[in-house]
Amino acid sequence: MLGDHDPIATLAVKDLDKAREFYEGVLGFTPRREVAEGVLYAAGSREFLVYPSSFAGTNRATALSFQVPGDQFDAEVQALRDNGIDFQTFEAEELDWVDGVASFGEFRSAWFEDPDGNILNVETGV
Repeated sequence: MLGDHDPIATLAVKDLDKAREFYEGVLGFTPRREVAEGVLYAAGSREFLVYPSSFAGTNRATALSFQVPGDQFDAEVQALRDNGIDFQTFEAEELDWVDGVASFGEFRSAWFEDPDGNILNVETGV
């Protein structure tokens, strides 16, 4: 069944060239390979697909999360800030916010958007 197979995250974008500038130039990903549907990027031991679609940016929920060890979280957030990333906040009773970073116990997380409005997240893990 499906539980025996690795999933792949897919992110719809309006303009693949503009998306490549963001994912490669701002976030620092290296393309693993170009495919007919778009571009595959390596992330840890997995990969994700960025592909053109007229439905880009219509999902208002987190589309892609990156699990970062707790002792590396602050440096990763700072590196994103240094590359021009602005973090989002939102209302949630359980979360305490400080400078765009949410905390709940030992869990820490920050959300941001790509140029097409896809919501990305960096977090200390689940």
